Amino acid sequence: MNIPITKPFLGPEEEAAAAAVIRSGWVSQGPKVQEFEEKFAAYVGASYAVATTSCTTALHAALAVSGIGPGDEVVVPSLSFIATANAVVHAGATPVFADIDPDTCNVTAGTVEKMITRKTKAVMPVHQMGLPVDLDPMIDLCRRHNLLLIEDAACAIGSEYKGKRIGGHGNIACFSFHPRKIITTGEGGMITTNDFSMAGKLRRFRHHGMSVSDAERHAADRVIIETYPEIGYNYRMTDIQAAIGIEQLKKLGTIIDLRREAAGKYDQAFEGNHFLRVPHVPDGIFHNYQSYWIEILPSAPLTRDELMDMMLKKGISTRRGIMAIHLEQCYRRDALSLPMTERITGNTVLLPIYPAMNEAELVAVVQEIRNLLPA
Repeated sequence: MNIPITKPFLGPEEEAAAAAVIRSGWVSQGPKVQEFEEKFAAYVGASYAVATTSCTTALHAALAVSGIGPGDEVVVPSLSFIATANAVVHAGATPVFADIDPDTCNVTAGTVEKMITRKTKAVMPVHQMGLPVDLDPMIDLCRRHNLLLIEDAACAIGSEYKGKRIGGHGNIACFSFHPRKIITTGEGGMITTNDFSMAGKLRRFRHHGMSVSDAERHAADRVIIETYPEIGYNYRMTDIQAAIGIEQLKKLGTIIDLRREAAGKYDQAFEGNHFLRVPHVPDGIFHNYQSYWIEILPSAPLTRDELMDMMLKKGISTRRGIMAIHLEQCYRRDALSLPMTERITGNTVLLPIYPAMNEAELVAVVQEIRNLLPA
């Protein structure tokens, strides 16, 4: 048996959609990107969506267009993929790392507020593994300190906070379509906002600062000479990717239902096991289960790394818990201690979870965990 950590949920619909775009002759950013943006915005409940090449470029664009740059600080979790901090550095600003609530693996308004200084210009919480941050206190904190709130929602498409989907709460939110995320376009990202002016700035920024898009120029009945009033980047999604994304959106409800069903079976199987801890989902949260993690407790007969190695020998792929950015060489600061982050990154493991996971695969994962960590 060979069980991967995840597997994208792609089928003939995506293949046909990509082929149709190729046959059309318009394969770069064009009408399909616009259609994908409109459908995505409608799904999350935002006024506007702007497609990009990745969530990393989405975060960079959101920061740069908001005026975040040299001399500014942005509070972020250390418990996140390194792209969260890298995007801040790409904008010329400094990431400041906050600790987490170990029950949710997310930063809180309390952990963030401890890191705010006079240089702080923005807060960038991560909805880690698809579990939404407690947004209301975070929004209140940012209002009190006059800070921009940018949600790193890379994993959180389809998750809900108090009945509203992530991306629809009025803040800038950035999503990922990497193959390990809920839906995929191969690579790709999306920014959502309710601010008309911000959406326009983001569209220009992703297209070299060009005053008018290619689609508008080609559709015009007169010659339009573009200008470049701003400096931008090439962060454009292609129509091939967008066509795949449109088909993925149609399957999103099914994908999330299947992930939640698998997570529920894991929860039930590991209930009462004294050597591990399963995810906690607070009231008012709808979790898409982009990932499913367990924490290996100190009383366990083996370490997290030993468990991962033994499972791999059985053909079951796992991944370490979310990395702690502040422990990586390029961000290491000797004086910084984030005890909850360090505990979670060292003791957690991600288990296989994907929509096409069958019963035999799930049972095999559960049985191997039970063999290694008998309750």
